[in-house]
Amino acid sequence: MPPGKYDFLKQEAPENYVAGLGRGATGFTTRSDLGPARSGPSEDQIKEALAKRAAQLGTSTAFGGDAKPPPEKDEEEDAGPDQDPDNEVGLFSGGVYDRDDDEADRIYQEIDDKMDRRRKVKREAREKLEREEFERNNPKISQQFVDLKRALGTITDDEWASIPEVGDLTGRNKRQKQSRQQRFYAVPDSVMAGARDAGQMETSIDAGGGDGAANGESADGTMTNFADIGAARNKVLQVRLDQANQDSGTDAIANGLSSTVDPKGYLTSLSKSQGLNQESMNLGDIKRIRVLLESVIKTNPKHAPGWIAAARLEEVAGKVVAARNVIARACENCPKSEDAWLENIRMNENHNAKIIAANAIKHNDRSVRLWTEAMNLETDIRAKKRVMRQALDHIPQSVAIWKEAVNLEADPADARLLLHKATEIIPLSVELWLALARLETPEQAQVVLNRARKAVPTSHEIWIAACRLQEQIGEAARVDMLMKRGVQSLAKESAMLKREEWITEAEKCEEEGAILTCNAIIRETLGYSLDEDDDRKDIWLEDAKSSISRERIATARAMYAYALRVFPTSKTLWLAAGELEREHGTKEDLIQLLEKSVEACPHSEVLWMQLAREKWNNGEIHEARLVLGKAFNQNAGNEDIWLAAVKLESDAGEIGKAQELLETARREAGTDRVWIKSIAFERQQGNVQEALNLANDALARYPKAAKLYMLKGQIYEYDHSPAKLPQAREAYTAGTRACPSSVPLWLLSARLEEKTGLTVKARSILDRARLAVPKEPRLWTESVRVERRAGNTNAAQNLMARAFQDVPQTQSSLLWAERIWHLEARNQRKPLALEAIKQVDNDPILFVTVARIFWNERRLEKAATWFEKAVVLDPDVGDTWAWYLKFLRQHGTDEKRADVVAKCVAREPKHGEVWQAIRKEPKNAGKGLEEVLNMVVDKLE
Repeated sequence: MPPGKYDFLKQEAPENYVAGLGRGATGFTTRSDLGPARSGPSEDQIKEALAKRAAQLGTSTAFGGDAKPPPEKDEEEDAGPDQDPDNEVGLFSGGVYDRDDDEADRIYQEIDDKMDRRRKVKREAREKLEREEFERNNPKISQQFVDLKRALGTITDDEWASIPEVGDLTGRNKRQKQSRQQRFYAVPDSVMAGARDAGQMETSIDAGGGDGAANGESADGTMTNFADIGAARNKVLQVRLDQANQDSGTDAIANGLSSTVDPKGYLTSLSKSQGLNQESMNLGDIKRIRVLLESVIKTNPKHAPGWIAAARLEEVAGKVVAARNVIARACENCPKSEDAWLENIRMNENHNAKIIAANAIKHNDRSVRLWTEAMNLETDIRAKKRVMRQALDHIPQSVAIWKEAVNLEADPADARLLLHKATEIIPLSVELWLALARLETPEQAQVVLNRARKAVPTSHEIWIAACRLQEQIGEAARVDMLMKRGVQSLAKESAMLKREEWITEAEKCEEEGAILTCNAIIRETLGYSLDEDDDRKDIWLEDAKSSISRERIATARAMYAYALRVFPTSKTLWLAAGELEREHGTKEDLIQLLEKSVEACPHSEVLWMQLAREKWNNGEIHEARLVLGKAFNQNAGNEDIWLAAVKLESDAGEIGKAQELLETARREAGTDRVWIKSIAFERQQGNVQEALNLANDALARYPKAAKLYMLKGQIYEYDHSPAKLPQAREAYTAGTRACPSSVPLWLLSARLEEKTGLTVKARSILDRARLAVPKEPRLWTESVRVERRAGNTNAAQNLMARAFQDVPQTQSSLLWAERIWHLEARNQRKPLALEAIKQVDNDPILFVTVARIFWNERRLEKAATWFEKAVVLDPDVGDTWAWYLKFLRQHGTDEKRADVVAKCVAREPKHGEVWQAIRKEPKNAGKGLEEVLNMVVDKLE
């Protein structure tokens, strides 16, 4: 044997030998192995080989090294880092949840609620913007094709019919299809004969039929079953009779013309079924339900609802005796069921019902409902009292039984005795304490309420009742003191209500006439749970608006008073409180409030002007001048006060003083607004040249004031006779160059060109305006109107389509109104209005459009509703009030028209296309709001 060669290489491998097993390898076989594959070693063989290898190496393991036992884990480590944080095993599992823990949980919850409240407005606004952005970037398929689908409404029937069918309409296939359609076949005579004989009936027997005919066998081998034919005929006859019965049975019975009575219809006419409609349940339904309920009863005879359902089914079916038997068996099987006994009492007459009630009380002597039902069965008042006293012997802790017993007493003294006993037995019942206090004298009622507070220290109702008692006896000073003590006591007992719940209690007191108690509740609880870093002013404003919407004026007034004590220099709160007094208070209260407001906010010109206006409206002209004088001292050089003084003197007829004030204001205040008012005032007085000189001087001082260019152009266009249109055009053109973002200037310039017949130039001006002021709905609307007035309907529709692509959806109400009324067919107005409201949401222009649509359809109630929505949504739009009054002139009452006019005058609207045009005409300067409103109504088309 040469060196380096080992003999064992030629030897056969031992059984179950696996190469490298000592190193941890395992054997495997593949499909390429010849012969049957061998299975690997078993687990015992592997362990034996590893132990043998370890013995050869002299170590404890086959891999070398000594084996180390796995480290023991502590019980705390068994939880590991993946333990559920809510699982407090081993942490506080042995602790006791006491009052301190509850207080801590409540504080943490309040902190979480507060943080959520602080972030709520911003979060909702951000989510709304994100949602709108997503909808704008990812519109629905239905929204993308709305205009195309709407255009399909203009297609005529002939155009629809001329649309070709989808398919292969090549020449060859078309010819084959036409040839198939034009191919005719002759109908065999046998078919027509069979159709003729199909409805006939033979009344004779063929004598030559033989045995086959006699046995029912025809010549072609088919068998005739005369029994089946007779059954089918009877079934058809029964169906026809049933149909005839349904058509005329009920009317015939009602008229007394029928000789037979339909049980189902008769029971229906007698209204025997109270819970189910007899017509909706036929006999088959009743049988099927009866089988199901019988199965329920047999399966569980102690189940009272099953018995009750079965009894009611029999009652519906008209089987009253069977229903009584079923409910009697129910009471035998379920003697502890109140519902079963009550149903049994209901189904029986009064005498039997009393016996049943007595048996029911024997089995359920602590059932309040059964005792009450037994009392209701009695007709004599003494019998009722006897039943209630027996009930009190069995259930002395029932508040409902005591209340029923007290209600039966006609003498207040007896009722007081019962209530005294009731409060001794049930000292925790607030209702009984309050009822007793109402029956006592005021002095004794105080004693009763003191005992009640000691018995139930967590009841806010008792403290409120104590305050109302003090208000009733005239102790107004003690009302606030008691409410303050009550709030402190409830907070100490951790029984304090939420702020919203206190507001509800205050509104309830206002509804019942306890105004002082209502004010005390608001004063002590409105700021509860609100910190200084909260938006308290906004929260209180929202609370007051909510109370006003619920017509709780005293509560809202108390809220404003409390908020003004916390924020005495808030102009927003003073204005809101003044608005409340203006709408729901007296003039004296409003003037008193405004006098306090100017003392708290002496630098607020709005409050000063409101006070002066109220003095003027009351006829106190001298007092109004004094108010404006004080306002001058506090706000030197304020243009609003100067202009208010000018208006005051102008309305009083002191034209010279008004002009002097304007001249002084131009020197001291020196703002473009003062110059604009001066020009307008001179126009109103007819001093055209003076107004023009003031306009030129003002433009030299304020070349960027758009209104100055407008006034100058209007002086040339309207005030001169004849009109100087070239000078007006020059003024408007200069204005659009100096103030390219002024939309009214562009509109005036375009309308001037259209007025002179230069439609092309007007169109060009509006095109330049849309480039200078993009996404402006007024410019797009004016462009559409120019094309429409010129008779270019197609161009107007194209411009409208471009406008909807350029203008944001939320600002497109004016475009929608123009499209609905002038560019679409009459039958498309309502669908378009619905789509517009979905896109624009709340807008008074669209609401008025919808109201006018209903008005044209003579649906007057809906039209009035939409007009109301429009004036409530934005009362500052004068056109809305005018449309509403125009509607009421035709379909309203004198009272309603007067109400709308009064509301419009109180709101003093300032906006609206037609409203502004008429209101700002120089000849209408001295006219009141009611007169202007009537002029706008006459102007509307």
